[in-house]
Amino acid sequence: MAQRRHHYERAFEEYLRARRIPYVAVDEARKALLPEGAAFRHAGESLKSFDFVVYGDGLNLLVDIKGRKVIRRRTASPTSAGRLETWVTSEDVGSLQLWQGLFGSQFQAAFVFVYWCDEQPPDALFDEVFEFRGRWYVLRAVRLTDYIANMRTRSVRWKTVHVPTAQFERISQPLAEAPDRVLTVGQSAPGVGDVEGADPAS
Repeated sequence: MAQRRHHYERAFEEYLRARRIPYVAVDEARKALLPEGAAFRHAGESLKSFDFVVYGDGLNLLVDIKGRKVIRRRTASPTSAGRLETWVTSEDVGSLQLWQGLFGSQFQAAFVFVYWCDEQPPDALFDEVFEFRGRWYVLRAVRLTDYIANMRTRSVRWKTVHVPTAQFERISQPLAEAPDRVLTVGQSAPGVGDVEGADPAS
């Protein structure tokens, strides 16, 4: 398993392995640069890397993991999910958009929000609930194009954006069905899923 800095990425990788969803984990230690003279050149700056390439049936995902902690208020209803943060940085959006263009039509970029819950969430609230090393997580995936179409400025100072709750509930979906149910649990691909530290730009 690739060495990942945050438990959110480790939990997500175990989620993929447990469900035998083919993937490649991107090596975060390598700083990827745009090709010299590329049409997608970004003022000569390096691109912020994403986290995983997840392989689907006819379409593949470039996944940027966003880990968020969910704390449900003690006074909340037992069926309340708690507040689900949906913010990312403007750099996250811009870099992922450029990666999608570089990879081409067979790849689609997506944010996967991995929510760490302080206790097991009610099953009825989420399609994908799993436990990893004593912690409970839920997943929501959203296509980059849908995120961009619905995002709002969150902080000018910190250069962050977010999607309001109502819109996020509408455009996000379980990972196993994103996008358009292209990921098939149990599907296998030779040499995929156990590749560590791969550089998708190579």
